[in-house]
Amino acid sequence: MADIDISRPPTPPEFVRFVEGFGQRFIITVDTEEEFDWNAPIERRGHGLASIPALHDFQQFCESFDVVPLYLLDQPVTEAPATSEALGDAVAAGRAQIGVHLHPWLSPPFDEELNEVNSFAGNLPPTLERAKFAHLRRTIEARFAASPVAYRAGRYGIGPNSAAMLGEAGIAVDTSVRALFDYGPLGGPDFSRHPCRPYWIDQPGGLMELPLTVVYWGPLRQLGQHVHPTLRRMPQLAGAAARSGMLQRIPLSPEGVTAQEALRGIDIALDEGLPLLVFSFHSPSLAPGNTPYVRTESDLASFYDWWRTIFAYLATRGVAPSNIKDILASVALA
Repeated sequence: MADIDISRPPTPPEFVRFVEGFGQRFIITVDTEEEFDWNAPIERRGHGLASIPALHDFQQFCESFDVVPLYLLDQPVTEAPATSEALGDAVAAGRAQIGVHLHPWLSPPFDEELNEVNSFAGNLPPTLERAKFAHLRRTIEARFAASPVAYRAGRYGIGPNSAAMLGEAGIAVDTSVRALFDYGPLGGPDFSRHPCRPYWIDQPGGLMELPLTVVYWGPLRQLGQHVHPTLRRMPQLAGAAARSGMLQRIPLSPEGVTAQEALRGIDIALDEGLPLLVFSFHSPSLAPGNTPYVRTESDLASFYDWWRTIFAYLATRGVAPSNIKDILASVALA
């Protein structure tokens, strides 16, 4: 697997097939991380951990809908005792799952220059990327007495050596691909031509990619992969296209996406036959004042209402919640 670069689109993709009866399902993934100023330069200090207790509230909320979230944990959050207090019992009982979320600027060893390019772990020398990943993984295992079941690079920053690293570590699922997004201008990977459907990175039964679900909506959506990259270079025109309904990119996330927009995205994804919808958000949004999306208590109430609307609609469409263990057990291999 050493020559497989996850950050490049698979050509051609070998999509994951699921057993008969799997139908269409969904999974919730949480980038479980510290609070920091998203508009400030990357720093190793100055972050907060005040939102960690809110993980317990979200976990209880999910349990009331029989949803098993996947919490992808980074270094500061893993080291905080409040995290295992909030989630430890749920993880031990299988009501929650954990994975690795590598923010390289916060995971030792700190042998790299601190800058934006190096904030994408896949840009680091392979030995350093592996060392940071291994340190965080060991910390997670020590804190939770459980092995992480998946990986998501912080800032979606996978690179040419990430697949080999995960294969060597026995991680069966990567979920770093944010389909239809391009982080190239920041020094990161370009996912604008990656599929949303789960696919095998190396071979069937090997390393599985679960891309975050993102769709295009509007009359131009069939041309979205060709038109949107051009619009992105002209923000005013891109905004006009979205407001007019001609072309809008919809990630399945409560952050910056209204419930009505998400419902459109769900319909498109399901009607296109996606077997698995991958939702995501950042854990600091679980407490007011930490992200641009949840500033007030009213915003937080709307955040939970968003999920209630989504869960109710998914139920009407016959889409059941899933989890990593369930997904891996449902793979159909020829």
